[in-house]
Amino acid sequence: MSGSGDDAAKWLSGELPKMEEALAALVEVNSFTENREGGNRVGALLRDLFRVPGIVAEVVPSATFADHLIFRTTGAPGTQPVAILGHLDTVFPPGKFEGYRRDGELRRGPGVLDMKGGLVVIAWAIRALAGTFGLEAIPGLRVVIVSDEEVGSPEGQGVIRSAIGGAQAALVFESGRANDAVITRRKGTGVITVVASGKAAHAGNAHAEGANAIWALARWIDRAQRLTDYARGVTVNVGKVSGGQGKNTVPDHAEAAVDMRFCTRAEGEALLQAMREAAAASAAEVPGTRIEVGGGIAREPLERSEASVALMNAYGAFARQSGLQFSEAALIGGGSDASTSSQMGIPSIDGLGPRGRGFHTLDEHIEVHTLIPKAQALARYLASLAVR
Repeated sequence: MSGSGDDAAKWLSGELPKMEEALAALVEVNSFTENREGGNRVGALLRDLFRVPGIVAEVVPSATFADHLIFRTTGAPGTQPVAILGHLDTVFPPGKFEGYRRDGELRRGPGVLDMKGGLVVIAWAIRALAGTFGLEAIPGLRVVIVSDEEVGSPEGQGVIRSAIGGAQAALVFESGRANDAVITRRKGTGVITVVASGKAAHAGNAHAEGANAIWALARWIDRAQRLTDYARGVTVNVGKVSGGQGKNTVPDHAEAAVDMRFCTRAEGEALLQAMREAAAASAAEVPGTRIEVGGGIAREPLERSEASVALMNAYGAFARQSGLQFSEAALIGGGSDASTSSQMGIPSIDGLGPRGRGFHTLDEHIEVHTLIPKAQALARYLASLAVR
């Protein structure tokens, strides 16, 4: 089979009705991360969409979430594979936000932007190449679709690492941004649990005998919140605090749930160490108490590099050729699976799905006409890597 990226783009030009039909079917099935049955139904639909000659599908079972999916092609000999990443889970539990709705040029529904629209883009770009160019002419593809991204990919990170080692690039089809901005930077995230222990005592008869765990934790909270440094993109948020038994008992237990964000792995490790030092200092100020800091880095940052900028510019040229805008996105506070590929040393870019707004809200929508040019940009980029 012969052809070019332009041939694949031309093949895609009339595919919007089929793409939208597939997208509607995916969105109509609730795939909240904890909804295993719904997630597996979406997985079955995706296996149908990726049933293309030359693609081998693998199902990675999960004991907690829906099954993860890997689609592989052999590719041209002597080439490094290209990783394409996505997820099938959404943030809305059954009954919260349901259904696929047409609204002029917009399409609304849970996951239509984050990120079932991106999965349709991936599938159709591959279909276009298979039908015109030949998948055997391009580097091998490693398409990984995990089912737990919205909770930090606790299993998915391992699935991705095992599937994409040695890839020359990773493209992630998360929610497309305004002006078709490509994401090269995301903050890393940490999940921290802080537990303060003290000694219970009657607040009236034996107040001096107690050691107030809430007081110690309060001192730690003040220190921890002061670690926030907006100029460096470092934030600490103590989001939930609990403890004590009643107002007339000196509390012997208190705990806090903490979110932390950072831009580099080194900053994340330094932030953890600073929290531990704050725990020791705070406990020392309230005799008889101790504070333990548990948890740690949950998702690595997506760090910008010369290689990822080169990848962005290469992809961007084909985005413009396909009628899209192109720019580099500002630093993103939330994480994605691009962080996993980036920390493997693979140049990674993100936000390549259809353009839209409102992910994680009831206003989630895409601009439906961007489905085709997003698929064309991917097809053209992959075709440019062909060995002839």
